[in-house]
This record gives sequence, C-alpha cells and structure tokens, in this order.
Amino acid sequence: MLGVSDLVKIYPTGEEALKGVTMDIEGDEIVSIIGPSGAGKSTLIRCVNRLTEPTEGSIVLDGQEITDLSKNELRNARRDMGMIFQEFNLVERLTVMENVLSGRLGYMSSWRAFRRNFDEEDIRHAYEVLDRVGMAGHEDDRADELSGGQRQRVGIARAIIQRPKILLVDEPTSSLDPETSRKVMDLLTEIAKDEGIPVLINIHEVHLATEFADRIIGLREGEIVFEGPATELDEDARDHIYRGGESREALEKQRAAEREQRSDAEVTEVEKETSF
Repeated sequence: MLGVSDLVKIYPTGEEALKGVTMDIEGDEIVSIIGPSGAGKSTLIRCVNRLTEPTEGSIVLDGQEITDLSKNELRNARRDMGMIFQEFNLVERLTVMENVLSGRLGYMSSWRAFRRNFDEEDIRHAYEVLDRVGMAGHEDDRADELSGGQRQRVGIARAIIQRPKILLVDEPTSSLDPETSRKVMDLLTEIAKDEGIPVLINIHEVHLATEFADRIIGLREGEIVFEGPATELDEDARDHIYRGGESREALEKQRAAEREQRSDAEVTEVEKETSF
C-alpha cells in the first residue's frame, strides 16, 4: 500500500532530518514509529502526504508516485490519506458535525465546498461514524467546547469519513492523560482493523506502541535503527533506539558506577559532619 524509498529531508538550515529512509506498509497492518525527540518521526509522516516537501526519494501510495504530483493532483491523492494530528487541527468555531464533514471536502467542487453543500449520504455516514467513536449527541457542540479526548475522537471521525487508503497519525496521545490515551489508541486501532486500513503512527509512548502496533520502526537521527514485530522490541532494542547503540549491560554498569559515586559522596558528607 505504501512504499518509501531513500527518503531524504534537508531543511534550509542545513539540518538533515531524514537520511535515506526506506520502508513499506502492507495490508491492514499498524506500524508505529518511535524514537527520541528530533529523530525525524513527524517529518517522515508529513513527507508522506507532502505537508513537508521531501528533498529526495520516492513515496508510492497504492501504485501512485506522490513526490511528482502537481498541486491539483496532490489534492486528489490526499483524499486517500487520512491525517490525524497531534493538536487535533479542528476549526474551533465550527460544530462537531461540520468538522467531521470537512473530511469530504476533497471530493467536492470548490463552489459546493464553499457553500458546505454536502450529500445526504455523507451526512448519514457522518452520524454513523460519530456514533462509532462515542460522540453521538455532540453533533451540534462547538469544537472549542470539547475536551482533549473528545477532540481527538472527532479527528478520528473526520479521517475515517474520507474513506482513506491509509491513516497517517502524528502524536495522537501527546496532549492526553494516560487513561484517555489508551482509549483513543484502542478506538483508533479497532476502527482501522475493522475497515481494513493500514496505519502509520508516530508516537512517543513506547508501551502504547508495543501494545497496539503490529510492527515497530525505530528512528534515530533521521535513520531507521530498528524494524521488526512489536514483540521483538526488547530492552536492548529500546536502548539502541533511544541511547545510540549502548548495550543494556553497558548502561547497567554506568548506572552502578553512578550509584557507587553517590554512595562515596554520602560517606564523605557523613565524615565531614562527624569530624571535630
């Protein structure tokens, strides 16, 4: 469904955010991207739908090369890519229903979109999706009246109503408390599996990534340093992703040495206090 080959992103400042990333997503699998801050996770997600323009490389979605598309062609291609954002990206003054239906704007002419002249089928489907994400009865609420968890549910509904070929999800739980984060991830992955939609999700919480994803991609300094089933993400793999390849044994030795130094310092302080 999605093929990324030798993807490079260099910002005008000279920062190389992605250094030849290559990966594939197939079927209805859920793939989580993890890594330290600044690893290139969000850049990778945003390059796929060209919210950020890649410097080099190839992005192919369902047989279509994305990097060569014109502005109008890209608008059509983005209908196949449901995007769920970290900061929700809802229009605050619009209602829940209006925000959800905005997921159909890519299928409408500019005139119909301006007039918000949605098909009855789209409206019916929006009610169904809102019920599915637990937001039935909130259709007329303004977005700025919602909690963070409710906003993210609306964001999921907006993406699903596009009927996309893939879901691109950027930090969906970073603004949520732990309990709400788990509920959102459970809802997101359940709907994706039911609809048969593959998911590429950038997430900080490693425990949520391993619980809900089929496969893990570990990024560090713009490069893939781990790729495999979620069950294979052991402590050594996590250390390699987040600490630059230091082994678990080496880290334990370092921690032991630090504890010993602290103990020595404590003994010295005691000696000072008891000396006359």
